[in-house]
Amino acid sequence: MIDINSIRDRFQQRYGIHPHLIVRAPGRVNLIGEHTDYNDGFVLPAAIDRATYVAARRRDDNRVHVLAADFGDEDEFALDQIDRSTAHLWSNYVRGVAKGLVVAGHTLGGANLLITSDVPRGSGLSSSAALEVSTGYAFQLLNRLNILGEELALLAQGAENSFVGVQSGIMDQFISVLGRADHALLLDCRDLSYRLVPIPATTAIVVCDSHVERTLAGSAYNQRRQECDAAVRLFRQWYPKITALRDITLEQFQLHEASLPEPVRARARHVISENERAQRGAAALESGDVATFGQLMNESHASLRDDYQVSVPELDALVEAARRVPGCHGSRLTGAGFGGCTVSLVEASAVERFRRDVAAAYHADTGRDTTIYICRASDGVGRAQPE
Repeated sequence: MIDINSIRDRFQQRYGIHPHLIVRAPGRVNLIGEHTDYNDGFVLPAAIDRATYVAARRRDDNRVHVLAADFGDEDEFALDQIDRSTAHLWSNYVRGVAKGLVVAGHTLGGANLLITSDVPRGSGLSSSAALEVSTGYAFQLLNRLNILGEELALLAQGAENSFVGVQSGIMDQFISVLGRADHALLLDCRDLSYRLVPIPATTAIVVCDSHVERTLAGSAYNQRRQECDAAVRLFRQWYPKITALRDITLEQFQLHEASLPEPVRARARHVISENERAQRGAAALESGDVATFGQLMNESHASLRDDYQVSVPELDALVEAARRVPGCHGSRLTGAGFGGCTVSLVEASAVERFRRDVAAAYHADTGRDTTIYICRASDGVGRAQPE
């Protein structure tokens, strides 16, 4: 955990004065509902207790100075001329959020910012959304802007899509804004309606990093989107009014699956069944049935591995090792795939054995080490309070 007092001290060392405020926005892990977001479907993420922190103080001019404390790098830009930076790529997340606020009609004053984070980068835990949301919230508080939570999430997503150039869905920013301690959030990615889903207090969310770099994730992500679009076009011959795979039920898919070519058939099968798993999973958690939720996680991984083909042997090894530990209810890859992390639901009493056994089995199977994060569901963006 990051010490708030140390952030305040580092800000004072750099800028010669203490910050007006410090905010935090969490990373996230998706418990179930993978590759459904861009198909207008359902996802069930939880904000985690790893966050990006922004210390901020108003300036008297229209310039924004940013210190990325973890990189030891700095950037500065003017609010009336916000362009992409080629020298400081991390800064484009900050610049994009500022530009989005200005384009939306909000008046911003200059600011000095310091950013630090304990959200692992490149692991699929959405460090980028945590950076966007924390930056946006700092600007919001500094300038006394009236922005609703959903608006902040959409603005942060817009910065990533249009300014940074990454075509992410809304899930990451949404849960970073609206997460709630000890709850997941079932989000309908079509209309952004949502409901909080309790996670039993005796259950830990355990994230295992495969340390496999997700080198294929970008190109394969675009390919899978194209295959889903192709499936929608084929289904329209039977259901002319549909706009996304979200609109097809499992029964309708089974009625017509023989008429679909591969791999479109397999891609559609995953998305349609995963939407159903996400909704059934939320209902299971709401009734306290963690065992059923764990089984749905296992089914989700099999579908991602076999039908959507976004797993790799290292992720499969982590999942198999997790499932062998007594007290593990279920395990699956989380995020885009081709590397990154798995997520498991584990009884709190079994966490230490899980950590030991999974690390040993993964190393024996792959020769690699894993970093294991024991997480709890946390609140979304807010002011950071000293421990």
